[in-house]
Amino acid sequence: MKIAAMRKEILINSNDFETRVALVEDGQLAEVWLERAQQHSIVGNIYKGHVEKVLPGLQAAFVNIGENKAAFIHVSDIEGQDNEQGDDSFSKNCDSISHILHEGQSIVVQVYKDQIGSKGARITTQLSIPSRYLVMMPNNPSLTAISARITDETERDRLVEALKKINQGNEDFGLIARTNAELVSQTAMFHDYRFLKRLWNRIDERIQSATSPSLIYSEFSLAKKVVRDQVTENLTKITTDSHKVFQDLSDFLADFATEWAGELIEHNVSRPLFDQFHIDDEIDKSISKRVPLKSGGNLVFDQNEAMTTVDVNTGQFVGYKSLEDTAFKTNLESAQAIARQLRLRNIGGIIIIDFIDMVEQSHKEKVLQTLAEQLESDSARTNVLGFTGLGLVEMTRKRTTENLQDMLCEPCDKCQGLGSIETIETISFKLFREITRSVKQYKASKVMVIGSRRLVQYIIDEHSETLAEMEDSLGKRISFQAEDSYERHQHDVVLL
Repeated sequence: MKIAAMRKEILINSNDFETRVALVEDGQLAEVWLERAQQHSIVGNIYKGHVEKVLPGLQAAFVNIGENKAAFIHVSDIEGQDNEQGDDSFSKNCDSISHILHEGQSIVVQVYKDQIGSKGARITTQLSIPSRYLVMMPNNPSLTAISARITDETERDRLVEALKKINQGNEDFGLIARTNAELVSQTAMFHDYRFLKRLWNRIDERIQSATSPSLIYSEFSLAKKVVRDQVTENLTKITTDSHKVFQDLSDFLADFATEWAGELIEHNVSRPLFDQFHIDDEIDKSISKRVPLKSGGNLVFDQNEAMTTVDVNTGQFVGYKSLEDTAFKTNLESAQAIARQLRLRNIGGIIIIDFIDMVEQSHKEKVLQTLAEQLESDSARTNVLGFTGLGLVEMTRKRTTENLQDMLCEPCDKCQGLGSIETIETISFKLFREITRSVKQYKASKVMVIGSRRLVQYIIDEHSETLAEMEDSLGKRISFQAEDSYERHQHDVVLL
């Protein structure tokens, strides 16, 4: 049984140094995406690169795509296609990658996983470009496929026929119907198809003329990408505090979602958008190890490189008639909370959940069913494997970008990496938002910031342009004073 469709709302906070997008479902924060000017995602970008090194032992190669680290491609990510010499040496059926790629060779690739830590981006020659309802597959022109999330056989048959009619005679690319295409008219899908056809013509021209390494195609901005993927009848409202984003989305929606009945709003009141909806508070909670439950129990998240473990505790909760019933009710609540936290924290890889021990098999099955149902709204691929012999639940979740904790925090130099603290950049951006909030709420002729020496020096060195732009936009002079007694995160905003 699927969970009922939820009412959705998108909030977009955008400025010169970062863009943050929040998805709210039934009044509760479900997902957060952020993109900083100096740390933008390149997932979806298409490059014409050249092979730097072939590693036959790993069946892989490093490819220079023009980014700061060479990208990594495995033989399984190479689509059968002709190379520049016109032979068929790109066949995946070859015994060795050295028969497919050679150093100095040009190759067109797409990023499907961002650089994470010391690992370069993961790339593939299997190009795919999504629109609102369709995914274009340039290297597979005969493909006609339907999202696995669409389960109704009658609807799947209808979509197959619609795609065949739409793409009839086209030898440039195949098509996949996305989950959003369910119950959508053929006319609306054809509108997407025409956009993809024009886009591919431009990309193909660029591929033919560009030298390597070169960026061929760049994915939409974060705001457009989230809106593209989330605009359905359940999305009732999009609110942004940026006039530029508001204008961009107005044009974007007029082109690609003319039938959308929701409301696009420009937030221009004094109270910051994320403050009004308590989003920052929720983000702070999402990087905490401990998550309280309404019943009085709690969840404890431990994230490391190999896996994530989640421990379910009853805490002080003993509110039911038996230990079995208490465990069952707490585990049901935990299953819902865990599914939400996995999305919000963007946790990927192997996940082990230590639910409170239950004896009855029916209770175990109900907890697994609840977890699976709650994960249905997660766009990331998940697989719940069930209880192990030790009574632990094993599952996996696929992600393509860094999790929220890695993006917002860095290893603590005072606890030898056993915990984590917010990065100096994150603290700086919090400070900038605090300055903006204070100036808008209270009258002052100028602003003085007293902060730790490291914080003040970092802002002066790295964000002097941002400060100048803030002074112009706020109409106030901002000065800084370093205080040696302050910890790295400490600061005070003084209105003068």
